[in-house]
Amino acid sequence: MLYHSLKNHIDLVSFEDAVLRGLAPDGGLYIPECIPKLTPQFIYNLSRYDIYEIAMTVIKPYIGKSIPEKSIYNIIHDTLNFSFPLQKIHDNIHVLELFHGPTLAFKDVGAEFMAGCLSFFSERIGKNVTVLVATSGDTGGAVAKGFYKKPGIEVIILYPYNGISSLQERQITTLGNNILALEIDGNFDDCQKMVKKAFLDKEVQKKYILTSANSINVARWLPQMFYYFLTYQQIIEDPIDLIFSVPSGNFGNICAGIMAEKMGLPIKFFVASTNVNDTIPRFLKTGKYNPLPVKKTISNAMDISDPSNFSRIWYLYEKNMSQLRKKLYSYQFTDKETLDIIEMVWKKYKYMLDPHGAIGYLGLRKYLQEVKNTSSIAIFLETAHPIKFIDDMPLFLRKKILIPKKLEIFLNTKRKKQKISLSNDFNVFKNWLLERK
Repeated sequence: MLYHSLKNHIDLVSFEDAVLRGLAPDGGLYIPECIPKLTPQFIYNLSRYDIYEIAMTVIKPYIGKSIPEKSIYNIIHDTLNFSFPLQKIHDNIHVLELFHGPTLAFKDVGAEFMAGCLSFFSERIGKNVTVLVATSGDTGGAVAKGFYKKPGIEVIILYPYNGISSLQERQITTLGNNILALEIDGNFDDCQKMVKKAFLDKEVQKKYILTSANSINVARWLPQMFYYFLTYQQIIEDPIDLIFSVPSGNFGNICAGIMAEKMGLPIKFFVASTNVNDTIPRFLKTGKYNPLPVKKTISNAMDISDPSNFSRIWYLYEKNMSQLRKKLYSYQFTDKETLDIIEMVWKKYKYMLDPHGAIGYLGLRKYLQEVKNTSSIAIFLETAHPIKFIDDMPLFLRKKILIPKKLEIFLNTKRKKQKISLSNDFNVFKNWLLERK
């Protein structure tokens, strides 16, 4: 499998090159030159395979000869070492829980998979690699944990000042070792712009072998396809009509779902559920892509106004609005609606939503009401554990949230935060990069 930039379809690179570069030299995101089709027999018999066999079949075509099969399998085995349960909430609405990994967020899979790939490449080329990543919350923690103490790799995480939860910040800033945290006086979009500029800066490129662990990197983005196949594996009804509602910030997860559908998974429709940072809901209504200044919300991992991965989605639907609208709806919801639905779902169904999963539920419910669909199996993604956002949860629910043991270490206030604060200025960031080595 070869990859090309969204801006240039001629210059092709291998999976290894796409992973190590992160972003194409022209500033475009990498996309596979083609999407492999899985056989109907494989899809129909998913329940007969274990999760490692499924993941191997799904991801192997995208890696090609860049990594030997045995090493791919070992990376998958290390990545998928926790459960992905599907639970029925009520009627035809189900939740796929993606918060059972080491940092209790869905990004654990992509971060761990990429860490495995990058460790393999770093050892093969015999050079140190610097991972540069921007985070709006959960990416930072997942990447920090996935790459912690990996030989030959250092990680620099940019996060917005006062823009992530206290627990998310502790997950980023208390590890030390090869994990460096930069607090930027701006929002996530500002952090992401700095990362992208660094990739294109010739002076920075001379100093570092630089790559990204955001979902702009194919090794972080593509493994998210696993969620959709593992969901299908758990459903035994036949025929199956699947609808997914995905809490969407940078749109990497839902884009991976679209890739899974194009590989052959029978997904009828996608709902991109956002908070009030509603660039994509407005785009689908008006046809005008107009990012507005980022607004801070309680679903902070989705506080993104210019989602990088939407360019991949737009490409996959051939930049055709009518094609896109046949497969994708998008709705936005306020903090009040988010808190109200968390309270309602707990009182009525005794299920605890986090603010991101709550928006996924809201989007799914609105879609089902609009299209009057009661027959499809409707699934929303619960992307993080409520404990990570306890300060924003309804007051009466906070005492009911149990602290998982794997997070207790980050709540230990004796662990000192290690961070560097920088102004929202690329030149300041660039000078810091150049002067530290």
